Amino acid sequence: MDAAVVSLPPFAELYRQYRTRALAIARRIVGDADDAEDVVQDVFARLAQRPTGFDGRSSCSTWLHRVMVNSSINWLRARKRRERLRHEPEAPVSPESRAEGTEMQRHFEEALQKVSEQQRQVLWLREMRGYSYPEIATLLRIPEGTVKSALHRGRQRAMAAMEERGQQP
Repeated sequence: MDAAVVSLPPFAELYRQYRTRALAIARRIVGDADDAEDVVQDVFARLAQRPTGFDGRSSCSTWLHRVMVNSSINWLRARKRRERLRHEPEAPVSPESRAEGTEMQRHFEEALQKVSEQQRQVLWLREMRGYSYPEIATLLRIPEGTVKSALHRGRQRAMAAMEERGQQP
C-alpha cells in the first residue's frame, strides 16, 4: 500500500496565509508582541529550510497551530532558564575556587579540541551557554536528534580525553 505524498503549500503562500494567525497564537502564549514575533520568525525560518513533520493526518492550519504552540512553549521554557541563570545570586568566590574553576574550564576547552567540530559546537552551546536542544538545532540548522547524539558522543569523547590526561571530568 503506497502512502500518499503530502506536502505543504509553497512557503510564500504558507507565510502569507498563516502569519497573522501564528503571531496571535505566539502572542497569547509568550505574552509579549516582540517575543511572539521572534517565535514566529523562528518557526517560519525553520519551515523555509526544511518543512518536515507535516504528515497530512490533519489540515495544514491544525498542524501549524500545533507547531506554533510547541515552539512558543519551548521558547518560554528557554526564557525561564535564561532568567533563572541571570538572577541566581552568586556566592562570594574564594581565590582557590576561582583558580580551580579557571583550571577546570581550561581542561574542558582542551578536551573540546579532541571532538568533532559539530560536537564542539553542540557541547559549547549546551554546557556553556545553556541553550535547549530545539534552540541548538535551530542555531546550527540540524535536526534535534542530531543535537542529542552529538552532545552524547561529544561528552563521552571529552571525558575520555580528560581522563587520558589524568584530569577529573
